[in-house]
Amino acid sequence: MEQKTLAGYQRPDTKKTVTRQLRKEGMIPAVIYGHSEPVSISISAQEFEKKFHSVSENTIINLNVDKDRKYDVLVKDYQEDMIKNRILHIDFYEIERGKVLRTHVPVHLEGVPQGVKEGGIVENQLHEVEIECLPKDIPESFVLDISGLHIGDSLHVSDIPVSDSVKILTSPEHSIVVITTMKVSAVETEEAEEGEVEAGGAAEEPAEGEGEE
Repeated sequence: MEQKTLAGYQRPDTKKTVTRQLRKEGMIPAVIYGHSEPVSISISAQEFEKKFHSVSENTIINLNVDKDRKYDVLVKDYQEDMIKNRILHIDFYEIERGKVLRTHVPVHLEGVPQGVKEGGIVENQLHEVEIECLPKDIPESFVLDISGLHIGDSLHVSDIPVSDSVKILTSPEHSIVVITTMKVSAVETEEAEEGEVEAGGAAEEPAEGEGEE
């Protein structure tokens, strides 16, 4: 289980003008939800981006607020400015050690399938699954070896190797990856159908003079 530390600062004023100013100063407004009243804080955007290359729900963060209050949290939600490529707001969820929780864990695929060598393509249909476990048992990820898959083969949630300490809540029948044949483009399909119609119409046309009395 991955754990990281992060510094937070009390944010008593939650007005939009204040949050906008915080962002200009390189801070990210955030809220800690959990066992008591929500706590409004801010964190350094630079520190967050340095320590978290991607925002994940399965990383426990040791959040130190004003150096005197500590929270163990998970990232539960966030708002992102896709144009400027920056995080605008984060919702943290405080966890209790020793108490079961629900979160999401990414599923990674490794290996080159035999089906790709046969001319097929990989369709990754599920990138994460929901789990239930104690905080100490949260996996960093689930890894599936797909090198032995041929065209037409697939793997489902039920194929994920998991320990007895972790319960997967996502439906076991849900497909994770399928090896399929190359898809024909919509244009090629349309042209093929038009060709069949034209060929069929030509075959049904009577020969010249045929059917005349």
